[in-house]
Amino acid sequence: MSTLSLRLPNSLHERIRRLAEAEGVSINQFIATAVAEKTAALLTDEYLSQRARKGSRTKFERALERIPNRPADRGDEL
Repeated sequence: MSTLSLRLPNSLHERIRRLAEAEGVSINQFIATAVAEKTAALLTDEYLSQRARKGSRTKFERALERIPNRPADRGDEL
């Protein structure tokens, strides 16, 4: 594990302290979790963008053509 020195505005530090306390975790754990969540979101966006670039509109339309033309199931209506 590594150590990171972080400067935060007092107002943000106080908000984090309160939120961490409400969650029952340390400030360090709260910040580590927040950074992990943000990292996961950015990496997911990057992954999905890469997958989208590999997509084919023609193949997508062919797949859609295989779906039967019938009314939507109950609860799936627009």
